[in-house]
Amino acid sequence: MLQLWRFSALGILLSLLSLALAEAAQEMLAENARRSNDSLLWGPYRPNLYFGVRPRIPKSLMTGLMWAKVDSFQGVQNNFRHTCEQHEGMAGYGWDEYDVRLGGRQTIHDAGNSIDITTEFVKIPGGQNGGSWGVRVKGTPRDDAPNRLISTVLFYAGMEGLGSLRVRNEPDDQGIEGTVTMDGNGEGLGDFTLEVTRGPERNRYPPPTHKSFMDKPLDLSIVTSLQVKDENLWQAKPLIFTQMKAEIEATLKKYGEENSPPPWSVFTMPNAVSEGNMHVVQKVFEGTFEFDIVYSSASAEAPVTSDDLTVAIQKNTKLFSNRFTKLLAPRAPFNKDKYQVFAKSMLSNLIGGIGYFYGDSVVDRSYAPEYEEENEGFWQETADARARPESIKLEAPVELFTSIPSRPFFPRGFLWDEGFHLLPVADWDMDLTLEIVKSWFKLMDEEGWIGREQILGAEARSKVPQEFQVQYPHYANPPTLFLIFDSLIDKLQSKAPTKITLDPFESVRSAHLEHPHLAIGYLKNLYPLLKRHYFWYRKTQWGDIKSYDRDAFSTKEGYRWRGRSERHVLTSGMDDYPRPQPPHPGELHTDLISWMGMMTRSMRRIADTIGETEDAKEFAGYEEAIIKNIDDLHWDKKEKTYCDATIDDYEESVHVCHKGYVSIFPFLTGLLPPDSPRLKAVLDLISDPEELWSDYGIRSLSQKDEFYNTDENYWRSPIWMNINYLAVKSLLDIATQSGPHKAQATKIYTSLRKILVENVLDQWEKTGFAWEQYNPETGEGQRTQHFTGWTSLVVKIMAMPDLGSGGVEHGEL
Repeated sequence: MLQLWRFSALGILLSLLSLALAEAAQEMLAENARRSNDSLLWGPYRPNLYFGVRPRIPKSLMTGLMWAKVDSFQGVQNNFRHTCEQHEGMAGYGWDEYDVRLGGRQTIHDAGNSIDITTEFVKIPGGQNGGSWGVRVKGTPRDDAPNRLISTVLFYAGMEGLGSLRVRNEPDDQGIEGTVTMDGNGEGLGDFTLEVTRGPERNRYPPPTHKSFMDKPLDLSIVTSLQVKDENLWQAKPLIFTQMKAEIEATLKKYGEENSPPPWSVFTMPNAVSEGNMHVVQKVFEGTFEFDIVYSSASAEAPVTSDDLTVAIQKNTKLFSNRFTKLLAPRAPFNKDKYQVFAKSMLSNLIGGIGYFYGDSVVDRSYAPEYEEENEGFWQETADARARPESIKLEAPVELFTSIPSRPFFPRGFLWDEGFHLLPVADWDMDLTLEIVKSWFKLMDEEGWIGREQILGAEARSKVPQEFQVQYPHYANPPTLFLIFDSLIDKLQSKAPTKITLDPFESVRSAHLEHPHLAIGYLKNLYPLLKRHYFWYRKTQWGDIKSYDRDAFSTKEGYRWRGRSERHVLTSGMDDYPRPQPPHPGELHTDLISWMGMMTRSMRRIADTIGETEDAKEFAGYEEAIIKNIDDLHWDKKEKTYCDATIDDYEESVHVCHKGYVSIFPFLTGLLPPDSPRLKAVLDLISDPEELWSDYGIRSLSQKDEFYNTDENYWRSPIWMNINYLAVKSLLDIATQSGPHKAQATKIYTSLRKILVENVLDQWEKTGFAWEQYNPETGEGQRTQHFTGWTSLVVKIMAMPDLGSGGVEHGEL
């Protein structure tokens, strides 16, 4: 009995210990979750502005920065910078270093205004409402600036919704000396203060050369209060211009045009502190300047000071550099300082492009029969259906936390871009990545559809032509978010160390990897949505095999993009890539069945990971059938490539072959094993300089194709980094496994990796920008500038292993 009692006591003790450990683990995970939410609450999150801060809260505090050179009366209105715009006189701009949890440094080379603006943004944790933050704004005249450069800078803050915001300083008709302080309160923010400091004593101001200086001394801050409707707060620039115009007219009336004040005194706001929900602080400087904007949460232990900012800026730079070196440092032959600087900037601009969007959207949920696209001539019918205005409705506001392709041109969420965006982010911060993925899946409707372009609210719509604003629940987009689930599972299976830096947020960033049950819980929670999404694709994008007596392993695994016209298949993501002509309801698309294969494989792996064994078997069956049907339906023996299929005049299934990205999609999506009998032809096509290979990357379409470099030439020759990344990744997979094509894959991988990196870097150094696409003949960046979305995949390419110096020169492939 004594021995039995001992064992029982030991068992109870072990059980209690196990329970205590479990409770401690849960407490730690709960604390990590709280720290994650707090550290992600604030960010610039208005990436469409050169600098604008807001929290991840609907209808909350909204801030922004404007500036201009004001040394002349000519063209001043065009000098004001606010929203990021293409070709606005910038010699480059963006984040030199940025981390969403810590902050970072952005440099804006404003050649048009002869000044470089630096914004050093930092987050300072503390309290119960997401912590505090601050930004140090600096202006440095460029080398070609005039001897006497006069700049005006405006900072505005507005409160949407039920919160409040007021200027604490006593009104003064001449302006406010020292710090301008605002008190505010908002849902999720509690009480807070927002301060705009005077800056250091070395700041210089325009001298009093006109008697207007007695009324409005420019060494003081000008403050204007406005009452603005919530839906108009984002229109800060026209609101400010309206106030400024009235002030200009009053000034000129008072002094007369013959005796008008200098332009820097004229282009000012009125000193008008009052009640309002938007307040503008204007400063005018001569030469170099600096000041701070500081947000302090009342729930924190102490308000933030300029000294706190100085310490945090220095600390965060060291933390960022250390983390980058550990996780994403470029590897040979890119292990030199210039590549390190370049890679840091590309990653920082990708993460610095993360935004929070909230608003209504335009959707056509008419489910008109034309959208089934079953009839010949369907593209004309769908065009007529889309033209019916009664079918288009505004849907209730939703929110989205997402990275964006380009701050000046595409400041909104794109479904197929996002999976590519998050691949480097997943290496940097898995918790952040999964938060963004979850935000996307929250947008799903009851059928399983997620709109391919998220244009939320009037501010987002202002950047989009009206004909592209409507979203259709019948139209898909490549399911690239599933690349992230594969990345997560790969990292879980690798069992690599996760805590490898001194980052104070390391345990938060790596929580799902360090504690696999947390990742499994995440996948379990999302799994019903993932299944709904997957089967929505199968239901809406199916391709007709049976009606045309096609010979294939499966009569179900064929797919066709809906939403095509004669010239475009926008839903495929590769808009004007050549497709069968004329369009036919019997088409089958190589890229879509490949995406479905990738998605199915991912669903199988997810089901395996969370213990859904029956589902895993079902997905494995689909996966096998898709892979076999890719060969049965799309491989062309004569052309030795994969091709789209259509129906000819004799109701026969025929291939339409346009060698390019579409024809290598089974390889790009990892569906060709190292011993595939098709792999040699794919590698030969990729590496042939007469077909796809160029000195700067893989072309989107073969030089031999009749449509090469024609019409819009969007996807008809240019080099795209997202597709080239998939190629490099697949080449690496083949090169690091046993198989008959290992040596060829290694050679192509080594050369492709090098030319891609060198060209994107070269264009970045020459122009100050990353670009949407690159010219295959010259390597020049094309189309949208500051395209730091999927072009930032160059960071992952640089971090890939060097497989030797046995690369090839142009013409050897």
